[in-house]
Amino acid sequence: MTNLPRPAVRPANPNFSSGPCAKRPGWTVEALKGAPVGRSHRAKIGKVKLEEVIDRTRAVLGIPADYRIGIVPASDTGAVEMALWSLLGACGVDALAWESFGEGWVTDIVKQLKLPDVRAVTAPYGELPDLSQVDTDRDVVFTWNGTTAGVRVPNGDWIKAGRKGLTICDATSAVFAMDMPWDKLDVVTWSWQKVLGGEGAHGMLVLSPRAVERLETYKPAWPLPKIFRLTKGGKLIDGIFKGDTINTPSMIAVEDQIDALRWAESIGGLKALIGRSEANLAAITRWVGKSDWAAFLAKDAKVRSCTSVCLIVSDPFFAALSAEDQAAAAKKIVSLLDKEGVAYDIGAYRDAPAGLRIWGGATVETSDIEALLPWLDWAFAQVKAEFAPKVL
Repeated sequence: MTNLPRPAVRPANPNFSSGPCAKRPGWTVEALKGAPVGRSHRAKIGKVKLEEVIDRTRAVLGIPADYRIGIVPASDTGAVEMALWSLLGACGVDALAWESFGEGWVTDIVKQLKLPDVRAVTAPYGELPDLSQVDTDRDVVFTWNGTTAGVRVPNGDWIKAGRKGLTICDATSAVFAMDMPWDKLDVVTWSWQKVLGGEGAHGMLVLSPRAVERLETYKPAWPLPKIFRLTKGGKLIDGIFKGDTINTPSMIAVEDQIDALRWAESIGGLKALIGRSEANLAAITRWVGKSDWAAFLAKDAKVRSCTSVCLIVSDPFFAALSAEDQAAAAKKIVSLLDKEGVAYDIGAYRDAPAGLRIWGGATVETSDIEALLPWLDWAFAQVKAEFAPKVL
């Protein structure tokens, strides 16, 4: 593999970041020309736009009619925190973590909310915990897709239909790319800047009737900041789920999300979105099968993410390097690809094992994934030649 020539073909779009993610194919700033900038989001035109996001989201994802959909501040993090602080404490909690974001929710539940009855069900990067250990008669908090580990929940079969607890699912890098079993989920959150490549700052919060019932019948023992409050006088603040957002949204970001949703509809809806993402994973899988240096961080194909695809270096020379040199070598691969303008922001998450993370969500063209893969070989060959003397 030494001295590989630079590949002749470059990705048309080198944006493979896992968030914010690539814009939909063909996107230009012209997509934002309908944004009612300089107008109040509470004016009729603003509220109509916000309601359009909610209605199109429901239609594309097939969210049940009796589930509430709200636009909330502070991205996916804000949506998850609203759910945790507003809903938890009524019963015991099983908190699942197999990567950094899940670990963050465990920390919030244990150290910030200080709930007394919490079981952490965990697994290392690249693996999924034993879901048979989870008790869905307790509240369950989990990420559907581990963005920083490339590991996803394969299905919702482990969640009981007649559960007594609530399932609170951070689905930010899963929704629009994976099939979500809505009947098994009580709270679902995500951010616009993930699978549809929208602009940041806003989060989506979906509540089942069971979650609404909890909100209206249970009052947490701790004070809630105004930005987290979903009820008033013991009743759900209905306006949040009809376009009356808690704080001022960016109407440019709203317009961008409408554009992304219209694009999703135009290509065939959720089935097409899932198909595009799975095709990207399949292209990488074929390449890994032939590679003599790269492997998936997630060894079990059944739990591999089709959005945040995490790779490690399996070449024996890499294992012989010190941990410090492994990290440096992986960063050098990323740097070379960035310098060549063929892949931006594909380094592994800072807490994850050294390697690469390639976004394969629905807005990424499979042709761009296929064009990228020879460049990975080229960059690795350069780095191996540079670092090999360190193991001699």
